[in-house]
Amino acid sequence: MPTITDLTGPAGSLEAILNGPAQPDASASPTAAVVFAHPHPQYGGTMHTKGVYQGAKGLSRIGCAVLRFNFRGVGRSRGTFDAGEGEMEDFRAALDYMAARHPGTPLWAAGFSFGAWVALEVGADDDRVGALIGIAPPVATSVSGMDYAFPRTLASTKPKFFVQGEADEVCPLAAMWAFYGRLEEPKEIVVIDAADHLFEGQTQELGESLEDLLRDF
Repeated sequence: MPTITDLTGPAGSLEAILNGPAQPDASASPTAAVVFAHPHPQYGGTMHTKGVYQGAKGLSRIGCAVLRFNFRGVGRSRGTFDAGEGEMEDFRAALDYMAARHPGTPLWAAGFSFGAWVALEVGADDDRVGALIGIAPPVATSVSGMDYAFPRTLASTKPKFFVQGEADEVCPLAAMWAFYGRLEEPKEIVVIDAADHLFEGQTQELGESLEDLLRDF
């Protein structure tokens, strides 16, 4: 059963849900401890976004402990939207929480859309993080009125995994392929046929794609 919790963030408490492995082994540590960030708060993104929920389920099925949390100003999380800078601090606080809760367990950074930008850039810069996972990252020059840059992600030699919708209207597939070509190895990507930015009607397939990508990592 998921655990509803609060963790301490730089702007106050952050509302969170912690899912353990789908088939827990009391004698074993999780495969990885994952922090999973949600899409843009000002466009309806929360830790309950269907793609985040299904993505967390997919990672849980391969034995991961997964923390979903609401960025500052979303749900019961304290603070207000900070155009990315504060949200990156929130993500660092969530990594601290999972690293302390699961010492010695591999730590992964994951996110969806705006949350992918946060997770990839923070995770690339954190020596504790061993894998970067991005769902529909906003790699176009400007998305939702913000300019996104991925300097740390582009320079990183950490393993990188992506799930992208073929018909993504916000972060077009062509832009994703151009970005992917600039990334250092190792890297893998799954493109889901006909899926839009939020993977409407295909979020279960999103979760299954993450499961397939990370199962043998």
